[in-house]
Amino acid sequence: MAYPELRHPFDETPIHAEGQTTVLYQGNTIRLDETGSGDGLLIRPEDLSRVNGFELKPEGACYEAMCIPLNDRFFVERDGRQWFDLIAFADLLEQPYVADEEDRVWSFGEIPAKRESMMVDAMAPDFEVTDRQGNVVRMSDFRGRKALIVTWSSW
Repeated sequence: MAYPELRHPFDETPIHAEGQTTVLYQGNTIRLDETGSGDGLLIRPEDLSRVNGFELKPEGACYEAMCIPLNDRFFVERDGRQWFDLIAFADLLEQPYVADEEDRVWSFGEIPAKRESMMVDAMAPDFEVTDRQGNVVRMSDFRGRKALIVTWSSW
């Protein structure tokens, strides 16, 4: 066969191995070998950082300098083990998600709190333009100060 990667469109192809769950987030595909039984998405607490970059610490779930305090509702005892309720956490963060629970695939959108943090800390790339008086103005001239950039195009 010339193109073995081309499959018959009606052949069923598994998304992941039997018993696994797939989480899609920020262009990454995370395969979880274990999840808790029941509704929602219960993950092992140690898998949280693999899924969305948050780490569980005594002060809560932390991503860089941002920490979200957690209470007992995020931790579920089931089947003799402790699980982290990822859906309750997503709801708290107002993070959109969609799920195909039958096929065990979850897709999470951007976390608004992460986006807001990025917008506060983001730096514009250095560039230069010529103003109307012919002076060269560089973005680096405004380093450490807030700058509003207004652009316009006739096309």
